[in-house]
Amino acid sequence: MDANELLERYAAGERDFRDTDLFRADLSNAELSGVSFFRTSLFGANLFRAKLIGCDFFRSTLIGANLYCANLSGANLTGANLTGANLSGADLSGADLTDADLGGADLSYATLHYTDFTGANLFRAMLVDAKLNHAKLVRVRLRGANLNGAIMEGAILSKLMGISEEEKQDLIDRGAVFQELTEAVPSPIA
Repeated sequence: MDANELLERYAAGERDFRDTDLFRADLSNAELSGVSFFRTSLFGANLFRAKLIGCDFFRSTLIGANLYCANLSGANLTGANLTGANLSGADLSGADLTDADLGGADLSYATLHYTDFTGANLFRAMLVDAKLNHAKLVRVRLRGANLNGAIMEGAILSKLMGISEEEKQDLIDRGAVFQELTEAVPSPIA
């Protein structure tokens, strides 16, 4: 399927594009809110300033995708591969990035309020001046991530991997809250 066919089908009311191959598709400035891109390949796709509110990208491939200033608020990106993607200036407020791979991704100036990064890989990700207010970062790999100027007010952090004590203290000084979460212990059967 190419970008024009997808846009025509969207305009006709179709919203389910699961398991579709949209390799390097140009969907810049497209209005695609509410679409299911479940396990879709958007490798190298151009989604510059696309409106993708509430879209389902579960286990989708967005390697090297251009999502500059895209609106992904409320999107499900669970298990998505966003390695090397450009998400600078994007709005991911309330998005679910559980177990997503954001290695080397650029999230500079992104709005990430209430975003869930549980189990995500942020190895060498750029989060310069990102807004992470009330974001959830639990079991996140942060080695080599650049958080310079990131706003962390109320962000919940726990079991982070790859940061030093000095970096941890810097995040606390910027308003992050470290919680020592314990694994739930099943109750004994009476």
